[in-house]
Amino acid sequence: MQDYSLLYKKELLENIIPFWSNHSIDKEHGGFFTCLDRAGQVYDTDKFMWLQGRQIWTYSMLYNNVERNPAFLDVARHGADFILKNGRDTDGNFYFSLNREGKPLVQPYNIFSDCFAAMGLGALYKADGKDEYGQVAKDTFENILRRRDNPKGKYSKGFPGTRDLKNFALPMILCNLSLELEHLLDKQLVDNLIEEVLHEVLDVFYDDATGMIVENVYLDGSFSDSHEGRLLNPGHVIEAMWFIMDLGVRRNDRSLIEKAVTIALRTLKFGWDEKHGGILYFKDIKGHPVQQLEWDQKLWWVHVEALVCMAKAYQLTGNEDCKEWFDILHNYTWSHYRDDQYGEWFGYLNRQGEVLLNLKGGKWKGCFHIPRALYQLYKTLEVQKALTADPLS
Repeated sequence: MQDYSLLYKKELLENIIPFWSNHSIDKEHGGFFTCLDRAGQVYDTDKFMWLQGRQIWTYSMLYNNVERNPAFLDVARHGADFILKNGRDTDGNFYFSLNREGKPLVQPYNIFSDCFAAMGLGALYKADGKDEYGQVAKDTFENILRRRDNPKGKYSKGFPGTRDLKNFALPMILCNLSLELEHLLDKQLVDNLIEEVLHEVLDVFYDDATGMIVENVYLDGSFSDSHEGRLLNPGHVIEAMWFIMDLGVRRNDRSLIEKAVTIALRTLKFGWDEKHGGILYFKDIKGHPVQQLEWDQKLWWVHVEALVCMAKAYQLTGNEDCKEWFDILHNYTWSHYRDDQYGEWFGYLNRQGEVLLNLKGGKWKGCFHIPRALYQLYKTLEVQKALTADPLS
């Protein structure tokens, strides 16, 4: 049988990373192009800050964890130079997007620009040790914590006092970001933050009636029977559950791991498209129509994060349902997203599984989810192979 761990490692180092190394680096103005067509040609030169930070993280992670290749470090430094020079307003908030030359295009309304700038610079500091990288990562993280109760600030479109909601995405990201920046932060701060985000994810956003996690709740944590309050993003939940599993390993907390696996399996089953296969992008937790017109699309990141989740879940618990789901996800993902002709993977499929947009990168898809997932998968599967005679293979 095929060795999945070698397959995923080869795909990372011989397909995905060369594609981005060859096509995304702006050698004239700095930073990275992310709007790449099927063949890797640049079709738009705007630069989105959260994708800049993500690519810095990816190449730093490769240098730190896979191979001390100077080329990886050079790419990460190239991206860091660009965002440190151009990326922030006078209050230290990272803009959402810049033009090619580095002039601001969209205001810093999106706190995830800051999250991934901090994540990228923190990983680069681990690789390089330059004080500026570590200091800006730490300052940005502290700024995120200050902003987290009102992430969009003056850029929020909501009218205050009528239906005040908070969103699942930020506590979800903080589950992972707190560990990514642990080498820069006070241990007590990290421990306290982990307790807070675990409570938010597993208690506040957890819906007792369905046993799943919703995208939005009222500020007091209660359920909002509205389009926003009933919204479920299966990919977000499943990705968050492997973050929770990592925290469970860190804390040696078996019950936390088991709870994450239970929620992940329940969400995967609920989000799976029984007619066409694949995971739906959005669903209403009560089965009502959703507002998002793209609800039935099948996205790359959802499927690779689900693969990571099921691989970790099986490795940690031996749950055969996770092994079965891994095989289903592997077969769907590799047969639908991988581009055998031009390299890299497609990002967007319609409900039937046909390629909807043949781009390899854009405003939302960059050099992050696929390489991170491939790394997590091959490392997890290596461990699984060493532990058992019945690996995922």
